[in-house]
Amino acid sequence: MNANYLKTILSGVAGGELNPEEAFEKLKNLPYEDLDFAKVDQHRNIRTGYPEAIYCPGKTPEQVAMIMQKMAEHNSNILATRASKEIFDVVRKSVPDAIYHELARIIVVKREETEISDKVIAVITAGTSDIPVAEEAAITAEIIGNKVDRIYDVGVAGIHRLLAQSDRIRAANVIIVIAGMEGALASVVGGLVDKPVIAVPTSTGYGASFGGIAALLTMLNSCATGIGVVNIDNGFGAGYLASNINKL
Repeated sequence: MNANYLKTILSGVAGGELNPEEAFEKLKNLPYEDLDFAKVDQHRNIRTGYPEAIYCPGKTPEQVAMIMQKMAEHNSNILATRASKEIFDVVRKSVPDAIYHELARIIVVKREETEISDKVIAVITAGTSDIPVAEEAAITAEIIGNKVDRIYDVGVAGIHRLLAQSDRIRAANVIIVIAGMEGALASVVGGLVDKPVIAVPTSTGYGASFGGIAALLTMLNSCATGIGVVNIDNGFGAGYLASNINKL
């Protein structure tokens, strides 16, 4: 529930358009809206500045669609992550202005332009295979009001590709580094910059990468300072955290 909606209710009571019972009906969803299978946090936008994001795996397309429909009643911008095309096709029937970013597997509803920070978030990948996680991070950061510079396929196997982008990397205020395999890119970038680095291990790699655990451990054990690590393939978490840092 956004602040404008709350102001409308309060002004309605003050102006006599709403009686206390009607105001109560509108405000009773402030803690959450109970749909039986989900309790939608309509209040989070007021508390944190961002609406609740919907994590789609494990939910039916119909459940995601109903959650998005209810959220769309009180929030201008909505994000649903890890969404399939099948889920989007159902969502679009009840929320026609929803947009699907297939590579990132994100459904976005954007009805209100957010104030864009002048400070840039750089999203860097080691390889092309890491781009889906990178796009999840980039689109998350963009919808909540950030400029994003995408720097893809600059892994340590060809270090000259990374060094050629030094000016763009150093111009960023926050840097998200996304890498699978052995995950060394975060340490290299961390040693080149004086900005916060958010490392995202991905599940990209051969058998000994153990589905991203090898990259996760490399990033956690990095000797470069100023690096924080989110969970495997968690582009959404990295984009959200980068935005919080960017707006300090």
